[in-house]
Amino acid sequence: MNVRERSEEQEYHILSPWAAKSREAQRKYPMEECPFRTKFQRDRDRILHSKSFRRLKHKTQVYIVSGDHYRTRMTHSLEVSQISRTIARGLQLNEDLTEAIALGHDVGHTPFGHAGEAVMDELTGHFRHNEQSLRVVEFLERGGQGLNLTYEVKDGIVNHTGPNMPKTLEGCIVRTADRIAYLCHDYDDSLRSGLLHPGDLPQVIYACLGEDTSHMITSMVSDMIMNSMDKDTIGLSEPVQTAMDAFRSFMFEHIYHSEALARERRQAAFVLRELYRWFMADFHQLPPEFIQREERWGRQKIVADYVSGLTDSYAVQLFHEIFMPPVGLMVH
Repeated sequence: MNVRERSEEQEYHILSPWAAKSREAQRKYPMEECPFRTKFQRDRDRILHSKSFRRLKHKTQVYIVSGDHYRTRMTHSLEVSQISRTIARGLQLNEDLTEAIALGHDVGHTPFGHAGEAVMDELTGHFRHNEQSLRVVEFLERGGQGLNLTYEVKDGIVNHTGPNMPKTLEGCIVRTADRIAYLCHDYDDSLRSGLLHPGDLPQVIYACLGEDTSHMITSMVSDMIMNSMDKDTIGLSEPVQTAMDAFRSFMFEHIYHSEALARERRQAAFVLRELYRWFMADFHQLPPEFIQREERWGRQKIVADYVSGLTDSYAVQLFHEIFMPPVGLMVH
């Protein structure tokens, strides 16, 4: 029995009966097994070492004009991973699976956060970042070969948001942990930016979850563990779910759709629209690996893949190179 087989065997003795077991996980294409890592550990590593994950460090979470201490998509993904693992361990579910899903859930996100997602949806007729995350790991990574992840990880990635629930409890954990992370940390960033001040949230949120982000996260995580213990479902208690819903409604009204950030959203949308139109009109300006996929996927899909995969900084740099004349300072 090698290290991987020992780990797989231990899952049946240590984990909950409702936990996903790595030995039972399947891939689209068979692979020779690693002697040390389970399938879910291997999926986590493949995501962590992917180009799409590395690009998340230069993709906006909420604040496009950000300083050193604002969240990026990468820090958000790491925070979701940490929260998810804490909940999974408390419920004796598969930590490796939750970690893989959490790290991969946003790899298909656009530059400029949800402003970028909205404009890609407008330009293409349908764009959802969770579906694009699945497309990235399934088809676009490794020069078009994909990462060949297990079905359990891919299911958790595509269903971390949207109308369908994940098939595993680990996926359900990430779905709620994502919300816990972005609400608390976007609130923290909003305090730092001066758009919000302590005490601005509805009192029901402070009364139920606590006064600061650390207590808020702890309240929701502990409630989720205690409310889901020894059950085949994952969820928050009714009072905490009500407080989270109020928190989410407040953040959408006062931050995500706020007038204070409207100028940044318009600027971001303008950059992506112009880049998309440029590459649709002059498709052969794309990198060769994208051009060669045209026959399989069609021009519009490939341009959407390329533009949505850009980092904020590279999108702005490309816009400048393509549309701005190389004018230097006049010296008299």
